[in-house]
Amino acid sequence: MSSPRVVVFDYGSGNVHSVVRALEKAGADAVLTSDRKQAMEAHGLVVPGVGAFQAVMNQLNAVRGTELIDRRLAGGRAVFGICVGLQVMFERGIERGVTTEGLGEWPGQVTQLDAPILPHIGWSHVEAPDNSVLFRGLDQERFYFVHSNGAQEWSLDPHPAIPRPAVTWAEYGSRFIAAVENGPLMATQFHPEKSGDAGIRLLSHWLGTLG
Repeated sequence: MSSPRVVVFDYGSGNVHSVVRALEKAGADAVLTSDRKQAMEAHGLVVPGVGAFQAVMNQLNAVRGTELIDRRLAGGRAVFGICVGLQVMFERGIERGVTTEGLGEWPGQVTQLDAPILPHIGWSHVEAPDNSVLFRGLDQERFYFVHSNGAQEWSLDPHPAIPRPAVTWAEYGSRFIAAVENGPLMATQFHPEKSGDAGIRLLSHWLGTLG
């Protein structure tokens, strides 16, 4: 296949041109757009997320982004979440006493990390499982995080007909989920576009799953 077409979904989550540039460097034909037709037809859809869980969900709901993501996943079409774009895939987020419903693609909730200093800003190692595709050959690398909250439990029961999800962990005060690979839905808590060569290689691994 020639360069896979990837849409970075532009729903108002801030300046994400660096994501487009990173995807292009990884080998994608990438575009930042809010056009729903392009987003549905692309080989891959990237859902970035910056800021608070509630704000991101409000922005997605305002442009029917949740419906778009659901439709792609129902058809087995690839979606990749970044930072809060990972968090909103869970059932709910709790920030400063406010509970917000997420997309519910995965069970569980996103809560504040138990760390003496927040936010967690900087480079951290991750613990990837053997069945990871994203982290193949990247087990010694570090990735760039900027967040105060995270999913700290994984409770999705494996289905015998579906490959076992690959859940990658990191630690900052408490253990939290750094990435998930679950069929067509993959996501990272860290920013691959800010993680140097390791991040580009990880994105290229994701592009290699698109067909």
